[in-house]
Amino acid sequence: NRDLINEVREGRFREDLYYRLNVFPITIPALHRRKEDIPVLVRAFVQRFAGEQKLARPLGVSAGAMALLTAYDWPGNIRQLENAIFRAVVLAEGDELTAADFPQIAAQVPGYGLAENGGVNFEAVAARAPEHSMDSRLPGVYPDFRAAEAVDTTPDNAIASVDRGGHVRKLADVEEELIRFALKFYHGQMSQVARKLGIGRSTLYRKLKDYGIDPDDPMKEAA
Repeated sequence: NRDLINEVREGRFREDLYYRLNVFPITIPALHRRKEDIPVLVRAFVQRFAGEQKLARPLGVSAGAMALLTAYDWPGNIRQLENAIFRAVVLAEGDELTAADFPQIAAQVPGYGLAENGGVNFEAVAARAPEHSMDSRLPGVYPDFRAAEAVDTTPDNAIASVDRGGHVRKLADVEEELIRFALKFYHGQMSQVARKLGIGRSTLYRKLKDYGIDPDDPMKEAA
């Protein structure tokens, strides 16, 4: 876990050995830059640790828990994610991990918080969101007015489908919000944003122009 180039410069690592080992260097981006990998890693760790703990039944992961885990930036990368999953699996009481099983993570993610009973706020709201593929990195859509009433207190990765009056929101409004979220989530990587939204790059650029969205600051409202 050291910078070997610097170690060579400082004379603490043999230069000839470094070049013998450095045949095929592989650079792995930090986990927060490849969040599409998180659901895959989560399921793999849950399956592995559930097997190691010899749980009687398979252990699932709720949509709310997956949303929380993908919203976190994981400064400790995969090792931190692995440890968080291990702790949750060991302490799990039901057949499914929920956001409440990750209180330390929830305490560090904007839009989430710890309840007095040790649970996680917004879990009840997230549970009303429809099931979707865990590989999807796009936000859930709340289906009813009860969720819309909580639109100001829902996590950043949630998009309400109805307004405060209980009416279905206009498609353009939801689409604009979804594009802004995707741009922020994927750090403005246009190719990845277009691919995840299922549209071409030219279409994405056109929609950015139509909605007045700045790809470098997607949450900034158009003047």
